[in-house]
This record gives sequence, C-alpha cells and structure tokens, in this order.
Amino acid sequence: MTHSAEVSWTLDGIEMFGTITAPDGDGPFPAVVLVAGSGPTDRDWNSPMLPGTNGSGRLLAEFFAEHGFAALRYDKRASGPHVVENLPRLAGTFSMASHLAELAAALDTLVADARIDRSRVIGLGNSEGCVHVLHYALAQAAGAMSVPLCGLVLAAPPGRSVGAVLDMQLSAQLAAVPGGEGILALVREATARFSAGGAMDPDGSIPDAVANVLRSFDSPVNLPFARELWNESAADGIGGVGIPTLVLIGEKDLQIDATADGDPLQAAAADNPLVTFAFPADANHVLKHEPRPRAEIVPGTNYNEDGTQLDTVAVETILSWAQRVIAR
Repeated sequence: MTHSAEVSWTLDGIEMFGTITAPDGDGPFPAVVLVAGSGPTDRDWNSPMLPGTNGSGRLLAEFFAEHGFAALRYDKRASGPHVVENLPRLAGTFSMASHLAELAAALDTLVADARIDRSRVIGLGNSEGCVHVLHYALAQAAGAMSVPLCGLVLAAPPGRSVGAVLDMQLSAQLAAVPGGEGILALVREATARFSAGGAMDPDGSIPDAVANVLRSFDSPVNLPFARELWNESAADGIGGVGIPTLVLIGEKDLQIDATADGDPLQAAAADNPLVTFAFPADANHVLKHEPRPRAEIVPGTNYNEDGTQLDTVAVETILSWAQRVIAR
C-alpha cells in the first residue's frame, strides 16, 4: 500500500509545490527525487503543449513507492498551476543556478520528512532535468550541497549540445514538410545568430510552430538560462561524477538518440567505472512503452495520453540498479 501527500516550500519568496509518494509505514525509506524535463513540464511530467495527463512522473513515483522507495516530484517555479503568477517575478532570473537552487530546496523538503533515509536518496532527471541533477552531483562533489545524493539516473540526457539536439529534432520534423529544406536553412541562420550571441530573429516565412520554439530561447523571461542551456551537454560533466550513475536512453526516443547522444556520453564516461548505460528497445523519451517501429512514430504521441504505460524493461532496469545502489 502507498499514499501521497502534498508538500510546499518557499524559495526566493515564491512558493513551490510537490508531492511525496511513499510506502505505508514509518520508514526510514530510501527515496528518489524526480526532476522533470524542459519548459512548462509539471511535476507529473505533463505539458500543456501535449495531449493527456497520464504523466510518467506520477507513474514513476507510484512505481517506486510500490517497491519500497519514497519519491518526491515537484513543479518548477515556471511550471504547474502557478506559472502565470510566477513568470513576471522570475523574468531575468532564470539560470542554471536557479534550477539548481530549486532542486536543492526540494531535497531539503524531502529529507525533512522523518520517514526518509537521507543517506539513501537518488536523483532522477528526464531530458533537461538530467542536466540539473548532474550539476547537483558535481556541486556535491565540491562540497557545496547539504543533502547528499547516493546515485543518479539520467533518463534521456543530451550527449550533444542542446543546440545540436534541437537541430536534429527540427530537421526530422521539417523533412516531411513541403519546402522543408528551405525552411531548415532559415532555421539554421537563426540558430547561428543565437550561437554568436545575437537574437534568433526567425525569418517570417518559418512556420509559427517552429518560429515560436526559436523565439522562446531569447525571450527575456527565459534568459540567461536559455543561453547557458544552448551549449550544455551531459557529456561535459559525466566523466567527473563521483557517485553511481545510470544513463538510460530508449531506442524509441525521437528527441534524444541512443547513438548520436549515447556514443559521446559513453566516450566521456569511458574512464569512470561508476557510470553504466542501458538502452531499452521499446522505451520512448518519457520512458513510456512504444510498440510502433520508429518510422511510424508521430513525435509527441504516446507520452501522456490515457492508457499509455511505462516501459517495463526501462523501469525494471532503473529499479534493479537503484536497489543495488542503496544496498552498497
């Protein structure tokens, strides 16, 4: 039996909200903190830009609780039900440091619960969230964090710069669009300007859906974080991780590629025996089971729709790894 409880805390004058899901009983339980992916993705890993509310974050928390782990998932200050009121207060303050502060505050809240064994807490990030848990682990190694993580799970981490990953994603989307090659050339002109320190300023002939993605990177509310993120890659720091780390990329992931991202990550971690890799054959970007061949997958589907389920191989791989880590 498991149960969930809402928790909240204040960071820089803004209230943050999360959910702790735990086994019944007094503990102490090992725990996992779940860090969601980019943009407005909420604590359950739902996004207003995608259909459905059956998010992998909630499902993972419930899965962990059913197997003896407590789990905290939280809304970043720029996601969840309070995003509209928070954004004006956050403008110009978004940075890697602000995301790290959110994770640190979430961990402080988690270990304040008497049922949690603070010596056995694992950080699990998805997509952009991998960058933040990795930064936390590196800061922890430098003695800067008060709550130690005993392990990391990086689910779909970028092994190339985020700018390069975006180029791959937009290339795939535009390949099926009439005139897509010309649009992609204009997209690359915009991203080159941004890479050089200028504004995206996308050409007016770029479709709105793509142009809005580009504009989001230099929107004043997203700076300076978007410029920091643009050149970020998990491969930059993974070799220096000092705690057990599982890197997991699904073969059906269309946003992070098991080869294009997995290869540089494996190369960067080649001399670090604490890092292990897994590539479940039918897991997508958010660890859902994807039965379709890659060529038949429509990007953004099978994420949060009703009836979608976590990929059994992926979550069993994470669980068995986590059980070994907490038993060390």
